[in-house]
Amino acid sequence: MKEKKYQILEHTADIGIKVKGKDLKELFKNAAVAMFDIIVEKKPENTQNGLDSKKIFIRQEAQNSEELFINWLNELLSLSAAKEMIFEDFQINKLDEENLIAQVRGVDTNKYKVNTEIKAATYHGLKIEKGSTGWQAEVIFDV
Repeated sequence: MKEKKYQILEHTADIGIKVKGKDLKELFKNAAVAMFDIIVEKKPENTQNGLDSKKIFIRQEAQNSEELFINWLNELLSLSAAKEMIFEDFQINKLDEENLIAQVRGVDTNKYKVNTEIKAATYHGLKIEKGSTGWQAEVIFDV
């Protein structure tokens, strides 16, 4: 079994995660994976990846990496709701402190069982830090 790159944090009325990555790209990707793992679980009969999937391109700009991180997660939530899709694969093509260009692959929501509705990623308690072994972030989701 693959080791998860995040952990769920206890929070009074919301849900938080602590996520790690060897670089910023992996940190952003792992945060997206964690967010969708909280939202849904794949129905057992829908275990084949790649079938009926659709690719979507995402471009985000921000003043700093914290704003970009929150914008990324909230854009994924918004697109997921608008297109009735769950995103399964996240390829970040370009990422610096102020710009992100990514390609995500999503499938129809009916392939999943919804566990928790996340309304938004918040700035409350947001931490993004670079350490000796890579990057780490903490973010709280409004549910």
